[in-house]
Amino acid sequence: FQQGKTTELHTDASQQGYGAVLLQEAEDGKLHPVQYMSKKTTPAEEKYSSYELEVLAVANALRKFRTYLMGNHFKIITDCSAFQRTMDKKDLVTRIARWALLLEEFDYEIVHRSGQRIQHVDALSRYPVAIITSDTLTARLKRAQQEDEYTQSLRSMIGSNNDSDFFDKNEILYKYVDGRELIVVPRDMQTEIIKLAHEKGHFSAAKTEGVVKQEFFIPNLSKQVQNVIVNCVPCILTNKKSGKKDGFLNPIPKEDVPLSTYHVDFIGPLPSTNKKYQHILTIVDAFTKFTWLYPVRSTSAEDALDKLKVQQKTFGNPKRIITDRGSTFTSKAFGDYCTNENQHFQITTGVPRGNGQVERIHRTLIPVLTKLSIADSTKWFKFVDPLQRILNSTFNRSTKWSPFELLIGVTMRNKEDLHLRDLLMEEMMEELQEQRDELRQDAKKNIQKIQAENKRTYDRKCRNAPS
Repeated sequence: FQQGKTTELHTDASQQGYGAVLLQEAEDGKLHPVQYMSKKTTPAEEKYSSYELEVLAVANALRKFRTYLMGNHFKIITDCSAFQRTMDKKDLVTRIARWALLLEEFDYEIVHRSGQRIQHVDALSRYPVAIITSDTLTARLKRAQQEDEYTQSLRSMIGSNNDSDFFDKNEILYKYVDGRELIVVPRDMQTEIIKLAHEKGHFSAAKTEGVVKQEFFIPNLSKQVQNVIVNCVPCILTNKKSGKKDGFLNPIPKEDVPLSTYHVDFIGPLPSTNKKYQHILTIVDAFTKFTWLYPVRSTSAEDALDKLKVQQKTFGNPKRIITDRGSTFTSKAFGDYCTNENQHFQITTGVPRGNGQVERIHRTLIPVLTKLSIADSTKWFKFVDPLQRILNSTFNRSTKWSPFELLIGVTMRNKEDLHLRDLLMEEMMEELQEQRDELRQDAKKNIQKIQAENKRTYDRKCRNAPS
């Protein structure tokens, strides 16, 4: 959010609730949402007239977005044509008079638009839809049942077996289960239905089953739910097992120059994108912590080597590459590449955390990617480049510097304060060479200090690994 840019507040209200969207014009000339508000009306508020509800929505939106809007001219977009006339009345009821006083604190203009043009905010003022089923989904299930051999075989039993729990209703096959009428899900849609139920809140297996069983019948449901949850990326990342682990922490000795040692690993599988990307190849420079993120289609040695060759064009070869025991890195092709390029190839032993440099990056990355792409999980790849830039321009706890500063020797230029940064750079250039050497020596000491501290902390929680 930037002061002075075109800003609009879109509001709507109903007896069930009220909502608002704060939008601002971006560089592309289009309005983009800054923040949302949605709230259920109280029993007293449900009795308000329509125009009172509209004013209530605006008043509460102004309170919520006060820090953004105070001192900034903006438009209030509403579908209530009586809003402005209400505000211009001399004799206002006490409740609306209080809201009118609140509005006087802001620099705004009111614009009326029909409800059809602000449906994006209308949705925030209504009751939510049913748990899973909708008219569209029911129609799809009906068509899929007609094409599904499994469903048709069950339907054929209805006339010949009087004890059958299956029955037709509006040309849709149902089953009686514990007094409830459940839609029989065709095989091609079973995984989709389970995912819909699970992704409502990334529930446990038991709760996901319960949600499905409220409306649907799926044979072998427990097994299918487990398969969905096992492959759910947000659940994999957030459901970490506790307890002491086998083996103590063994820090890997570091060189005191950049680009000497690379830690390499994959993230994934992630939801497939329109470019068929399903994984990210992560490369971390052990000394500077500089990170490269490459979306790839698979974890094959070919894809990994393609990206390492891209890396090579700009940064040359490292002396050493450290990976886990994944089949990509134990393959002959990967080993031959390292040999031909005169790179020492080291595979961490025992457990994946032996390659802790990339594991820490992954623990940070995936929750962020998940949150950023929550509206469409297949769009995660468009956030990879910005995240790489942020990772490399951010202060690192181990080195006490940003990865970009350690690798390049200067501060990364960003959109903000470009003029100030340019002026500072003129003063820094003369001292750059001397400062770079001092920087790297300081970073090496900081890394060794943090490694020793991490080892003491980690080892207190562990026991000797079984021999």
